[in-house]
Order: sequence, then C-alpha cells, then structure tokens
Amino acid sequence: MKTLWAVLALFCFLLGAAVAAAATPPLLLVAKYKMPAAVQGRFDHLAADIQGNRLFLAAESAHEVLVFNLRTGKFLHAIKGIGIPHAILVRHHLNRIYVTDGGAGEVRIYDGTTYRLLKTVKLKVDSDSIGYNPATHLLYVVNGGGDAHQSFSMLSIVNTATDRKVADIRIDGRTLEAMALAQHSPLLYVNNPALGQVDVVNRRTRAVVARWPVKDCNHNVAMALDQPAHRLFTACRSGAIAVFDTQTGKEGLPPLPIPHGVDDMIFDPASKRLYASCGGDGGWIAVYQIVDPGHFKYLGAVASAPGGKNEVLVPQLGRLFVTIPPRAGAPGEVYAYKVE
Repeated sequence: MKTLWAVLALFCFLLGAAVAAAATPPLLLVAKYKMPAAVQGRFDHLAADIQGNRLFLAAESAHEVLVFNLRTGKFLHAIKGIGIPHAILVRHHLNRIYVTDGGAGEVRIYDGTTYRLLKTVKLKVDSDSIGYNPATHLLYVVNGGGDAHQSFSMLSIVNTATDRKVADIRIDGRTLEAMALAQHSPLLYVNNPALGQVDVVNRRTRAVVARWPVKDCNHNVAMALDQPAHRLFTACRSGAIAVFDTQTGKEGLPPLPIPHGVDDMIFDPASKRLYASCGGDGGWIAVYQIVDPGHFKYLGAVASAPGGKNEVLVPQLGRLFVTIPPRAGAPGEVYAYKVE
C-alpha cells in the first residue's frame, strides 16, 4: 500500500506541476536572495523576524546562522561558531535569538542587536526541532536519542523568561522531529519517526498520554496543525502527508501525495493552505487547499530546486521563503515566493 502511495505521489506532483504551468500557480517566484559564496553544505530551518526585518537561516555545514534583510534579501551578518545549528526562535520583545545546536547539545542565546552570545542552556546532543508557546514563554526542544547513545529521546522545556531549563520529558525512540502545539488545549504533538508514530504530550502533566501509529507513510518528519478542524498533518519523506483526526487519533482520511524528501510543512490558518517543501525529485513545494475538514484540493507542486526542503511563511508580507543549497558551483540562495 505504501509503495502504491509513493507511485501516486510522483504522478500527482508531476501532474500538479503541469497544471501550475498552464494556470495561475499558488506560488510565484519573485526574488532570489544570494548567500555568500563561501557558505557550502547542508542547511536546516529558517525563522523570520517581522519587527526586526530579518530572515535567519541555519547553515549546518558552515556552523553558522545567516542573517538577511527580510524584504530586500541583502546579506547582513553570520552568527558563527555554532556546532550544528538547526532551529531558530526570535523573541523580539526581549531582543534575544535562540538557536538549537545539535553538535554541542544546547540552546544558544544571542543578543538580538550585537549577535553576541549571552548564554547557553545545556541539553543533549542532537538538539533540533522546537515548538514555542507565546502564552507561557516556554520553548520545547527535541534532543538526545541515538546520537546520545540512548534508546530514548528528550523533549526538554526551556523558560525563555529566565533562560533556564525547567523540565525534561522522556520519550521512547532514538530520534524525534517536528512538533505542533495546540493553543486551546494542553496537548503537544511530536513526530517520532524511529517508532513510526506521533506521540501526544500533555504539557501540564509533562507526560506522554497517547501514541498514534503512522500507517499511511514512512519517516514522518514534518508537522502542521489545523486545530479548529481537529486535523493534524504529518508529512513523511516517503512522499505523503498522513491526516489525523485529533479527536480520535486515527488516520481517518486518505493520505495526501507530495514529492519525496519533505522537511518542513506549514499550515496557514488564514488562507487554509498547506505548504510542504520537498527537496527530492528535483525540488518542489506541494500546496493543498483545505476545503473543509474532510476535503482537500491539490493546487499543484511549484518547482524550487534540488535540496529545497526548508521553508518559512511570512503572511504579513505574503511571502514563502525556501532555502536552496549551493549546486553546480553556484552559491546557495533563498527563494522568495509570492503567495497567490
């Protein structure tokens, strides 16, 4: 069944690309932000600072975070000396930048103006994906697992008001990936690809309260939540998005085909669109329109470039930004798409 869905995914995104070429695509490439030529290798997540007009990009292999002017694309600065940067949070009100470092196993905290390192919060190696609750100022960070020579991982909680770790939640499995926080309940959902499931965590009791097997695809890494519709989307690198009913914990709907190699997925509640950036099959951004909780319209796959697997949506500007790694001797870029 999963092989069939992989075939359907390939057919679906090629068909969507052809449709997009003939009609108005859901995304329009309007700018390319050039990276410094010296920056090579792999990349991970992005973050946007609307008030500070900055775009942050985790350059894993270069061990730094690149900073661009959000609107013009001008390269501004490189925050250097980071083991393996993965995820970035900007707390503009505090003038602080938080970066997870998978190599050192910590959260690094920088001054938002000078980019000076202020403090580190020690976790375990492979500190990676994050989730943030603005109501409590708590930052959730996945870490540990196989790289720490353990059969379990940690979901650690850092209070960004005090910049201290306040708790660790132990979760079975050698790696954790992206998470989603419910805003009107205490639940947090986190991808557990090592065990092929979604773990449901109660943030109040700080305990795993449910485990939902992912049956419709393999290697679930990206996640997005449509809370009013009770829909949780978990995207797999095998080429599909599994759709969960959060009231039942079941995959009650057919999976949504996407290209291979997804790493980031975003749900925009205003437009009710789902964007999945996939670095495989040449590089594509798959776009779905949520018609209602039981119906999804495929708007097409918009071409990016090989390895373009990470994205950030800035609704205030009507822009989706995607990282494009260096290729064929050309410097890396950030593609800026206008959301149609």
